[in-house]
Amino acid sequence: MWTFVSPRVVFGEDALDALDRVTGTRALIVTDRGVLDLGLVERVRERLEQSGFEVEVFADIEPDPSIPTVERGAEAARSFAPDWIVAVGGGSPLDAAKAIWVLYERPDLKPAEINPFIDLGLREKARLITIPTTSGTGADVTWAIVLTDPIEHRKMGLGNHENAADLAIVDPSLAAGMPPQLTADTGLDALTHAVEGYTCTWHTDMTDGLCAHAVCEILEHLPRAVADGTDMTARTRMHHAATSAGLGFGNAMASLAHAMGHALGAAFHLPHGRAVSICLPYTLEFIAREAPERAAQLANRAGISSDTGKSGARALAQAVRHLANTIGNPTSLAEAGIEREAFDAALGKLVDHAQNDTQAITAARSPSSEQLADLFRAAFDGISVAF
Repeated sequence: MWTFVSPRVVFGEDALDALDRVTGTRALIVTDRGVLDLGLVERVRERLEQSGFEVEVFADIEPDPSIPTVERGAEAARSFAPDWIVAVGGGSPLDAAKAIWVLYERPDLKPAEINPFIDLGLREKARLITIPTTSGTGADVTWAIVLTDPIEHRKMGLGNHENAADLAIVDPSLAAGMPPQLTADTGLDALTHAVEGYTCTWHTDMTDGLCAHAVCEILEHLPRAVADGTDMTARTRMHHAATSAGLGFGNAMASLAHAMGHALGAAFHLPHGRAVSICLPYTLEFIAREAPERAAQLANRAGISSDTGKSGARALAQAVRHLANTIGNPTSLAEAGIEREAFDAALGKLVDHAQNDTQAITAARSPSSEQLADLFRAAFDGISVAF
């Protein structure tokens, strides 16, 4: 038995028109300073005000949003009493908005208590709209919430089916201003979602199609989107791929590359998409030794290789590296600027945090602590995994 969760999705360059049909009185926009400065929030605010909303903006979301930040956001929501929370931005504002919404409706909960096994009873006070401005996280259509604990220096995977958005407005014109590096990082994040959603042990027939299609679109269109941000065909296909991958992995799961990437992001503040995509080929090579079938099948479907078994799975890993090289992204942690001494000092904590990450449980091959440490070392040095 499996469950498929999705918001109502409106896609296309006129998707913001969907705001004209939203009814209510107060809307709290959750975003970050960068998105605010680009003028994208103003486009949303104007639409809401034309529909008769009183609008307030909470723009304090930082990269890798922290528990204290979402607690302040929840206080702002309780003070303003919105009937809609509108998230505008990349994965950080979208994840933060989900948490703010839950804490607004459930002030009795602490952020760490948001989990899939309780009834939240949402939508008594407000509903949620997500409007992504990057083509990568898929957070517009997932129920996952990733928050950073600044005391433990770790990322926490939270969320509940109820906190999926009511409406996702996926307008590729909002992503047209992404600079090349952000386009690359977020695009590789979407690729990692799609690959792990397909190869994880919780995949389903429905998620397989979404993930495989997203992989094909990203391989074709990400280099074009990085090379020319005004190429709206590439922008549109990447925005579509990111949402498809979000629906895919959000209803399956991510896997070991995300567990490792979460640990790295918290320790070294690497951009999320860069962290998980660096780890992805090493984890694919690791599962190829004992459970290569799904990765090889995906390589076949994406036109990467006709090989089966270990050879096909390793071809998929090499295709990930090739794409990263093509768009100028690092394929090792050393290339990403992490110093050896700092890495060695953090390795024990990296292993501990990755082992305890929610995304590790769906790996097609589960590593021991020693193997996980070796995976981190391989990712640091850029050495293919043969164990």
